[in-house]
Amino acid sequence: MLIGTSGWQYRDWRYRYYPRGLAQTRWFEKVMHDFRTVELNVTFYRLPRAEVFAGWYARSPNDAVITVKASRYLTHIKRLRDPAPSVAMLMDRVAPLRGKLGPVLVQLPPDLQVDVEALDETLRAFPPSVRIAVEPRHPSWWTDDVRRCLEAHNAALCWADRKGAITPLWRTADWGYLRFHEGATDPWPFYTDAELAAWARTLAEVFPDASDDVYVYFNNDPGCAAIDNAITFAAAASAVGLAVTRVPESRPDLCAQAPETAKLTG
Repeated sequence: MLIGTSGWQYRDWRYRYYPRGLAQTRWFEKVMHDFRTVELNVTFYRLPRAEVFAGWYARSPNDAVITVKASRYLTHIKRLRDPAPSVAMLMDRVAPLRGKLGPVLVQLPPDLQVDVEALDETLRAFPPSVRIAVEPRHPSWWTDDVRRCLEAHNAALCWADRKGAITPLWRTADWGYLRFHEGATDPWPFYTDAELAAWARTLAEVFPDASDDVYVYFNNDPGCAAIDNAITFAAAASAVGLAVTRVPESRPDLCAQAPETAKLTG
């Protein structure tokens, strides 16, 4: 089980997680030292040049797994229409990641209703060797046809938890993908230990084979919740017999005063 965060460029992680004196230009190295994997959200908002991906490759450990979120141009502007050119550009830009490239996350807009044909065309546009996770956000997508389409491409339905509202727990691939967006209890956006333990038990039941890769990302970044919850979840997963990748050895200082709470790109 690969555990990480969705991005790393958050000002309110400064002093809470990033120590005083650590330059912002070194935050990526800090995250990749503490976690084996990270989910790139910046690629959703703007697609960096290939040289940027080459830099991330060079600055990360040999075992790093860098997951990429597909551009909103494909999902939110073109709304999966004519996906081939957008997918080709994405794959060209991320090529320098080479063996460190993890899955590609295709997150659909909340008002995009089910279109199995468009989904199938989009999945066909990606190279067969690339793992694709799909995160629909309109309830019309919960159909047998969608499930069969995902299964045909070995694409994972992204399990998403937003304040306890959870997508169907379909296993559509020989691997899995889970995103924690925000907990339902105070303090926001933290998850409770009990919630994370329940998720660990669910994953152990659905993915019992130790060789199954499951990618777990914490997107509840405000207040350093993502870092703290990732550490708790890793312990809960280990307690039910799941093998987990590295997480920080110590928890963030949640009482430290960060200079700002604005979110950067990352």
